[in-house]
Amino acid sequence: MVWLSTTTFGIGPILFEIALAGHCEERSNLTSGRIRFLVTDKPLTLYNQQQIQKQKLTNTESNTVSYPVMEHFYTLQGEGLHTGRAAYFIRLGGCDVGCVWCDVKESWDASIHPQMTANEITQLAAANPGRIAVITGGEPALHDLTALCNLLHGEGFKTHIETSGSSPIVGAIDWVTLSPKKFKAPIQEALDLANELKVVVYHHSDFKWAEEHAAKVGKDCLLYLQPEWSKRDSVTPLIIDYIQQHPQWQLSLQTHKYINIP
Repeated sequence: MVWLSTTTFGIGPILFEIALAGHCEERSNLTSGRIRFLVTDKPLTLYNQQQIQKQKLTNTESNTVSYPVMEHFYTLQGEGLHTGRAAYFIRLGGCDVGCVWCDVKESWDASIHPQMTANEITQLAAANPGRIAVITGGEPALHDLTALCNLLHGEGFKTHIETSGSSPIVGAIDWVTLSPKKFKAPIQEALDLANELKVVVYHHSDFKWAEEHAAKVGKDCLLYLQPEWSKRDSVTPLIIDYIQQHPQWQLSLQTHKYINIP
């Protein structure tokens, strides 16, 4: 068995390849043979060989890859650590989770949204001065984000993803916001990559759900509790009390809704 640990390098993207002479017991996406890593300025991200091949898209190939885009807009991030920062949001169609309290149910069906190429999306984003691109949904991890991330990085963007963790993340993502849902629990691979864990609190039982997933993320992962919007008046006081008793958690509010911006 081969055990792999993660670390952080303050350098740009570098590919490392390790040729294993012996057998590697299958664990997540690991198989015997070659294992490769994609290193960004965030903790090490592990890819299997097939995923690494997707990283080798040429610029021309990246330009022509398309995605179902429900909407895209320039605004301020309203949640989590990056609250208040200028960001370009890219909301992709398609979701396999289906939260009953989802506020963008129209994003679920990917087939009803227009296809846009990675190049078109990137050029629209690059027309704005902010250099954070937030890829959200729906469930954006249903898509291979390699082409989009490559082009966004080429324009100087940091790529962020907002995901439930229901699917493997494919693409060079700099910041992973993981918001696990009871309707389809996150896979461990996604939990391992999370930079911040954001649990939406709808009912008192969600505190237990939050703690269960906090135990599964890395020690440096930031922990947030966020009131579900329609229940905010009743739930927010519960969250405040809980954080006072469990100070490892922080409060996240949907500030963009309070100030009426996208």
